Amino acid sequence: MPWSTGGRLGRTAGLLALACGFSPVAGFAQEAAQGAAPAAGPRQLDIWALLEAGGTIGWIIMALSVAMIALIIEQLLMVRRNTMMPPGLAEEVHQSITAGQYKPAEQKCRESPSFLAYVLGAGLCEVNLGYPAVEKAMEDASLQQAARLFRKLEYFTVIGTIAPMLGLLGTVWGMILAFMEFEAKANPQVSELAPGIYRALVTTLQGLCVAIPALGAFAIFRNRVDELVAETTLVAEQVFSTFKRAGAVRKPRVEPPRGEIKTP
Repeated sequence: MPWSTGGRLGRTAGLLALACGFSPVAGFAQEAAQGAAPAAGPRQLDIWALLEAGGTIGWIIMALSVAMIALIIEQLLMVRRNTMMPPGLAEEVHQSITAGQYKPAEQKCRESPSFLAYVLGAGLCEVNLGYPAVEKAMEDASLQQAARLFRKLEYFTVIGTIAPMLGLLGTVWGMILAFMEFEAKANPQVSELAPGIYRALVTTLQGLCVAIPALGAFAIFRNRVDELVAETTLVAEQVFSTFKRAGAVRKPRVEPPRGEIKTP
């Protein structure tokens, strides 16, 4: 008898436990346990995802970045001391000028096209008119070549100005499309607006990533050009130092007019 009573109690407890397992309370408990699990982290954006999110304006900004990289490589190859002042050119031209061989000096300048060769060649064309004419010709040639170098550097400022403006344009357009959800839906959720907003901000990011290095490269190369232009001009003047001294020696000395001496 006691064993039968205990068996019925055990079976009753088992049925209650089975029923509780399918009750709404048990379901809520399972959902709470699942909600307590750590949520998945935010989606990570790679480079390709950023390019796709930028759209057409983003690809235009990327094209500007390619142009900027090409300009940087070009300036690294051009704005160098050995490129603007080929080694040995100044010494060879100086020796030819000292020996009075101006035609061979001009030939050496033509064979080594560079900033220094252009300045020296301009001076050699005026040797028959004296050193003042030579100095003026070299000064004009130096200013002309320096302006040519600075004109190429202006492309960095153009890219640094246009890129963030294009990024702002893409952001404004994306925000307009995102907030058009309010017209289509009476009460849109934040989750519906977030994708459009973050895609709109991608173009601003791309524009800044292009503008910052472009403006930095402009400042670096501008200072480099200033330094090398000043150094090249000084070297050109030193090449004609012997010619300058020879002209000063040959220049006749003008005696001041003497007044008549009156005798008392």
